[in-house]
Amino acid sequence: MATMIEENGPSTHEQSVVSSSSQARQKLEGLLNKNMRIRMTDGRTLVGLFLCTDRDCNVILGSAQEFLKSTDTFSQGEPRVLGLAMIPGHHVVSIEVEAESLEDTQGFGGSH
Repeated sequence: MATMIEENGPSTHEQSVVSSSSQARQKLEGLLNKNMRIRMTDGRTLVGLFLCTDRDCNVILGSAQEFLKSTDTFSQGEPRVLGLAMIPGHHVVSIEVEAESLEDTQGFGGSH
């Protein structure tokens, strides 16, 4: 079996994949320790600090609080303090980042 060695480095396709993945990684790193609101498939909402994620889109939140789905749109009820929480990626419906926590992040998703 012969092994091909590229003398000029990786191909342009490989470079574009590396470039886009490094941009995504930079965006994720910019969200570290920001307050996030995650809505789940069962109607619960978790709010906490974004600590990490993995390839399966599981999310770890620190200082997390759980808000139950209420039938009355005006009453959210008392949050339940969870502390450190892991949300399986297949249960995530939406993720929102609080605007106040993004104000001190420069260069994220637009002009400031």
